[in-house]
Amino acid sequence: MSSMIVRLQEERFEPGSLQSTLFDETNRTGGLVTFTGYVRATDAKGIPLKSLFLEHYPGMTEKSIKGIIKEALDRWDIESTCVVHRVGLLLPRDPIVWVGSAATHRGDAFNCCEFVMDYLKTKAPFWKKEETEEGVRWIDSLASDGDRIARWDAS
Repeated sequence: MSSMIVRLQEERFEPGSLQSTLFDETNRTGGLVTFTGYVRATDAKGIPLKSLFLEHYPGMTEKSIKGIIKEALDRWDIESTCVVHRVGLLLPRDPIVWVGSAATHRGDAFNCCEFVMDYLKTKAPFWKKEETEEGVRWIDSLASDGDRIARWDAS
């Protein structure tokens, strides 16, 4: 039976520690794939970023992420998947999201991790606000993120 872990938190996390914890909770894993996303140092125009603020709707966001993971678990043979996503005020180069997938075979682990990350970018209810020297603005989703989702729908 597959397991899933979802945590939303303001506190910084340590990717290596998360990987060790995920591995320790499994017993048939042959491959463990992780992704760590960081706050960029600049906005899309190359202007230095002062901060990034992430808002979410407690309860709804966790439910949405669990739905994304459930869809991945239905597609691939995964032993365990974990998503840790930060909310609140973040600074450039802070870790913002960590996704880990453990599976008997590496292909399933790679696919699951990438699928979950792609869907987090487009389907999870987070709202991001950037602050630069030019002011504050809400970030819209990118067309390229939608393109990444389309390829999963085709497979």
